Amino acid sequence: MISTSLALKLCGFFYFFILVTSAVSAGLGNKNDEIDSVSKFSIIAENPGQFRMSVNISLISHLGILAISGMLFFAFSSHNRSLALIGSVFRIGEGLVLLYNEVSVLKLLDLAKEYALTESNKESLRLLGDQILQTKNSTFLLGLLLLGIGALTYCVMFLQSGAIPSTIAWLGFVAGILTVIGILVNFTSGFGTVYVIGMLSMMVFEVIFGGWLLFYSGTT
Repeated sequence: MISTSLALKLCGFFYFFILVTSAVSAGLGNKNDEIDSVSKFSIIAENPGQFRMSVNISLISHLGILAISGMLFFAFSSHNRSLALIGSVFRIGEGLVLLYNEVSVLKLLDLAKEYALTESNKESLRLLGDQILQTKNSTFLLGLLLLGIGALTYCVMFLQSGAIPSTIAWLGFVAGILTVIGILVNFTSGFGTVYVIGMLSMMVFEVIFGGWLLFYSGTT
């Protein structure tokens, strides 16, 4: 059985691991908010191996979400088992939703290949590609909604228990609120400004919280 101190360090590591692998995946071509499947088919056809690698890296990143869910519960459940369980369940849901999303995206490889070779059913392939991209974007937002709720739940526990510095806990609390509200507004009206602010604040929280877990948690 690992120690609580090691679990805290692993949590910090996985926060950075997830951020870095997500950035690498996006840099290799596995981006969100894409809606033009014809353009996507062209990019994939130019380097299908790179696109497959980008999806595989994203899959590994989402496995990190499952790992951090378990580490957070192990490290902090002694402060409030119920809230820790709720927070980790939402984070596990986030990881599973995003994993399923990436598996679905792999279908674009076959569609891109078929689109480049055929002349008869390009329109149907385009529609299928558009549907996959639209579903990917919606499912990605669902995953982020679960992230926001999970982070918010943990930060409520942190504020109640004093398990982490209150400044970090309040930052995570505000980031969680903005993320949840922003995504709900985006779902209902398409207005994305609050969502973007929420996600930027969530990234800042995860970097600061991850750094504290990795480098300072053992000294408090």
